[in-house]
Amino acid sequence: MSESQVYTDYFFDEPVFDLHDGGYVPLEKADVPDKPLNIPAALKPDKVDGNDVYYTITAQEGETQILPGAKTKTWGYNASLLGTTIVLKQGVHYHVHLVNKLPEVTTFHWHGLNVTGPIVDGGPHAPVYPGGSRDIDFTLDQPAQTDWIHPHPCPNTARQVWNGLAAAVVVTDDDEAKLPFPRNYGVDDIPVILQDRSYHDNQLDYKADYDMDGTLGKYALVNGTINGVFNVTTQRVRLRILNGSNRREWRLHFDDNHEFTQIASDGGTLPEPVKLTKLMLTCAERAEVILDFGDKKPGDVVTLMTDDMPIMKFKIGDYKREDVELPEHLTTIDAPKVTPGLPVTRTVMSGMDDKVRLDGKLFDMQRIDRKQKIGDTVLWDVVNTNDMNGGMIHPFHMHGCQFLVLSRNGKAPYPNEHGWKDTVGVNAGETVRIAVQFTKFGVYMYHCHILEHEDTGMMAQIEAYDPNEKHEYHLISMDEMQHPSK
Repeated sequence: MSESQVYTDYFFDEPVFDLHDGGYVPLEKADVPDKPLNIPAALKPDKVDGNDVYYTITAQEGETQILPGAKTKTWGYNASLLGTTIVLKQGVHYHVHLVNKLPEVTTFHWHGLNVTGPIVDGGPHAPVYPGGSRDIDFTLDQPAQTDWIHPHPCPNTARQVWNGLAAAVVVTDDDEAKLPFPRNYGVDDIPVILQDRSYHDNQLDYKADYDMDGTLGKYALVNGTINGVFNVTTQRVRLRILNGSNRREWRLHFDDNHEFTQIASDGGTLPEPVKLTKLMLTCAERAEVILDFGDKKPGDVVTLMTDDMPIMKFKIGDYKREDVELPEHLTTIDAPKVTPGLPVTRTVMSGMDDKVRLDGKLFDMQRIDRKQKIGDTVLWDVVNTNDMNGGMIHPFHMHGCQFLVLSRNGKAPYPNEHGWKDTVGVNAGETVRIAVQFTKFGVYMYHCHILEHEDTGMMAQIEAYDPNEKHEYHLISMDEMQHPSK
């Protein structure tokens, strides 16, 4: 890779960073000894039969040692907290047995996966009741990327994520496998799930910490670890970073101003690598970056920061010298051509606190708000009407597709936004134009991904339809989702 520009700012509009919010909870340094960073194990298949792979994913209660003293009661997927990492490969047919061992209804939403909706997608129309299960299957037909799985049972999504339900999903493919990226999971290729929590006598108390504009915690956790340390044994390390927080924005940099290279966003590999010293992620956004520690020696420590708070350390050990130049071109994105003759779809995120709305409405599980034909590529203008003075960034997420960011207020997208996305932070007073195409039938959600906002009703539904094939949907009510009919 030739000497290219290194970007040294966070791109987003500083006056509406979350730290200016009246309800902002600043991170605090926890009085907790450093400990090894938790690296979630990869989920093992129940069975592999040719091109068919079988998994069981269980939402369960557990206890996790987070702070000294009593263990914290937590929830997780096949684990006490967060979950085992689910590895999927393009072209494989997956059969997934979803089990709910929690004391309440939940759903299993595949954030970022291009699967049919609303059932396989796992939104609120796909409840799994306590002691119950659901079976889904799908053939994966999307490129390598980092996605995640989390609950989506309105209006309790935020609380269930707060309790611990969030797991990384790693999608692989043969093309990405040819690129010179680190990919030895747990050694030089690791998930970095960013969250924040407060504890009360070592326990979570969502009600005590609740904020309608997005609940914030006072301690930073990476993969469920406070003050985690990753022991570096290779010159290069790939981080699959996920903002898994309810509300917090993460403004990442290193204490030594170390450069890093972003190679992928939500929907996979970027066309070209982007060199950065700072990276900001709004809720649910992902970024894959490569760190090269070739300028470090054994015993050195590099600290990952958000704003002025250290959140994890990289302790450099012995490594084999391996100077790798990334190619200037990583992948070609075949941008779909906009379908002629269709109007621009305009969707408006407005308000704060209990005034949040999407297109002036509150979510209704039994209302289809829009329809879009499968295969059409439609321009969407995503508008945030908050005022720059006292407003906030709303992260906009669409289920069932990946989109391309075309412009911000008519200007170019940020340098690291030229790949596929499913979540985009929209600044106050800004219009972000995206190109949207659905390839699977279904009813899908689109919403603000501040979890308390979607639970409050800042969400809507779109039906992706095929005019040549009819699909019937039973759109359950919120009451039916919470209380199954007898």
